[in-house]
Amino acid sequence: MNAPHPIDTPTELVITAEHAGLRLDKALALLAGEISRARLQQVIKEGGVSIDGAVVADASRKVVEGQRLALIMPEAKPAAPIGQAIPLDVVFEDEHLIVIDKPAGLVVHPAGGHEDGTLVNALIAHCGASLSGIGGVRRPGIVHRLDKDTSGLLVVAKHDKAHQGLAKQFADHGRTGPLERAYLALVWGAPRRQTGTIDAPIERSNRNREKMMVVGEGRGREAITHIELIERYPPLLRGHEELEALASLVECQLETGRTHQIRVHMSHIGHPLLGDQLYGSGFMTKASRLPEGARAALAALGRQALHARLLGFAHPVTREELRFESEPPADFARLQSELAIL
Repeated sequence: MNAPHPIDTPTELVITAEHAGLRLDKALALLAGEISRARLQQVIKEGGVSIDGAVVADASRKVVEGQRLALIMPEAKPAAPIGQAIPLDVVFEDEHLIVIDKPAGLVVHPAGGHEDGTLVNALIAHCGASLSGIGGVRRPGIVHRLDKDTSGLLVVAKHDKAHQGLAKQFADHGRTGPLERAYLALVWGAPRRQTGTIDAPIERSNRNREKMMVVGEGRGREAITHIELIERYPPLLRGHEELEALASLVECQLETGRTHQIRVHMSHIGHPLLGDQLYGSGFMTKASRLPEGARAALAALGRQALHARLLGFAHPVTREELRFESEPPADFARLQSELAIL
């Protein structure tokens, strides 16, 4: 079993104009990636953050453009969740990180209603004490997330140094590095253009705290999704007849990684994901227009038709560029096949 690697040097962050005037804890949450704001508040309180060389214990202090922050995360703590022998589809693994092809239905980390049987429980059993503690005791090693009912590729850090390196890439959204995230989505209808970009900020809904929603400029968090139409069902033309698209296969590439981003953005442009009861409930009656085979496949899917098919990033220690691809699971592939014969 590999021992955890402690962080012996602080993470250096610089306040830009974009973050100037924010509270220290909020600025850190935006700059440091997937570390929760609550976790950062505790680290600040414990003296783990300095501004221009001086330790700051006040999380509410406003930051100024050009200030240099140093963040030192504490040593990993024993994970509260217990290890459970849950099978994992391991795509890649070394002493620094592990890449998993997550099945639909598996929750990533313990939360209300899902205290065990999660990916974290499986990782604790698989990796033991080597898991990074940066994410806190409830989600050790987790750098990014997939929804419970989304399948596909996920990278997990085994120690804090790897976690810091991966978190920086996810916080940068691949704008200056090799981070790539692409998903396959089966959606109702079809976008009019072959390619496009959805640039619409997102925040949590006040009416339903389980949902996120698109908001106007100046609100929410930046959210950008690039989409490409792969297939229409049925195709646009059959002979000389122009056909209406009942559904389509779309690839979505994330430039940012907000909660439910793809699901919210595709619903926002009028093409919610098949099977998405949270963001596509108004489209459920469209299932009656599908042939029997496609209706049965959609019912068997029982979730949003979303699969994380591509994940690329720079190895946080060796700096080697890694790129992984995953074929959709059988239930997604069956629905796609039934739609393809429309």
